Amino acid sequence: MLSLLTRHARPAAAVDSIFRPEAPGIRDVRQARIMIVDDEPLNIAVVQGYLEMDGYTNIVSTDHAPQALPQIGLHLPDVVLLDIQMPHIDGLEILSAIRSDVTLSQMPVVILTASSDDETKIRALRAGATDLLCKPVHREELLARLGNVLQVKAWQDHLRGYSEALEEAVRKRTAELEASRLDVIHCLARAAEFRDDDTGQHIVRVGRYARIIGEQLGMTQAMLDILEPAAQLHDVGKIGISDNILLKPGKLTEDEFDLMQRHCNFGKKIVDCLPDRENRLLKSHTELGARIMDVGASPILAMAKRIALTHHEKWDGSGYPLKLAGVDIPLEGRITAVADVFDALSSKRPYKAAFPLEKCFAILTEGRGKHFDPSVLDAFMARRDDIINVQIELANSE
Repeated sequence: MLSLLTRHARPAAAVDSIFRPEAPGIRDVRQARIMIVDDEPLNIAVVQGYLEMDGYTNIVSTDHAPQALPQIGLHLPDVVLLDIQMPHIDGLEILSAIRSDVTLSQMPVVILTASSDDETKIRALRAGATDLLCKPVHREELLARLGNVLQVKAWQDHLRGYSEALEEAVRKRTAELEASRLDVIHCLARAAEFRDDDTGQHIVRVGRYARIIGEQLGMTQAMLDILEPAAQLHDVGKIGISDNILLKPGKLTEDEFDLMQRHCNFGKKIVDCLPDRENRLLKSHTELGARIMDVGASPILAMAKRIALTHHEKWDGSGYPLKLAGVDIPLEGRITAVADVFDALSSKRPYKAAFPLEKCFAILTEGRGKHFDPSVLDAFMARRDDIINVQIELANSE
C-alpha cells in the first residue's frame, strides 16, 4: 500500500511552486492545497463549505478510505484533514502510513474525530497527528487551527528552500574552487616540467598511469580523483634545479646528482605553501567561505606533498632522500615511482633517446622487489594495454 504513496508523486520543485513563500507569511495560506478524507460526503461538504467561504479554493477530497493513500500520493496536499472512524481502513492506519513514508513524513495531518475518548486522541497524537478537531466541526476553530498549521508549514517550506538554495550555492562554489585549484596544480606542474620537456605531457601521462595502477589496486573513485592530479606534481621541485644540471646531455657528476636529488625536498616545500594561499582566498568569502572551509585542507595537496618527497624512494631502501623501504614508503609514492620511471624510460629527454617499449618493461621487471613494490609493479603490468594506449594518446609531438 505504501508504494502507492510515491507512484504518482509530483517532483519536489512542483510541490514547492504550489506553496512556498518567498518569505514566511508573505503569501496567503489560502493558496495551500487541502485534502479532506472522510467516509461521509456530508461531512466533506460541510468542511469544504467552511473553507471556501474563507477563500480556500484548492481543495480535493475522497469519501472512499482505501483510495486515500493513492490520492494523497497523487495530489501531495499541503495539509490533510483526516477522519478516524472509516470502513475498510481507519484514519490512524492512514496516518501511520503517511508518517512512515519518507516522501510524505513531514506532511501536516489534522485529525477530525467524533470520538470524545481521550485514549483515541492520545493514540492519534502519538501516531503523529499535527492537530485534532472534534466533530461536529466549529467553523472558526477549523479556520484558526488550519491557519496555524499552514503558517508553520510556510515557515518550514521557506527554511527548507533557503537551505537547499544555500547548499546548492556552496556545491557550485566548491566545484568552481576545485576546478580552479586543479588548474593551478596543472599549471604549476607544467611550469616545472617545461624545464626539461617542452610539451609538458610527461606530467599528464604520469598522472594517468598512476590512476590506472590505483584502479588495478582497487582504490576508490574518490581516491583516484586525488591521486591523478597529486601525481602530476611529483617533480614540481625541478623549479629549484639549475638548467645546467637539469638539461645536461651527459652523465651527472656526483655533486650534480646530489643537487638533483634535492628536487624532492624542493617539491615538498613548494606544495607546502599552497594551502595558506588558498585559505586566504577562501576567507575572502563570508557565509559561503565559512561553509567551504569546513572541508579542511586540500587532500590533493596533502598527497602531492607525500609524492613529491617519496617518489624516488626504493622498495629495498636504497632510494632518496629519506632511505625509506617497503611499506614505510607511502603507497602513492610507490605508485608514482613506477609511473614516473616508465615514462622516463619511454620518453625522449635531452640526455637520452626513448627506449623501445619491450626494453622499458624489461627494466621495470628487473626492478621488481628492489626498486619497485612488487604488488604495485604487478598492477602496472596487468594493465599493460591501457598503459600503452595512454602513451599513444598523450605522445609528445615533435
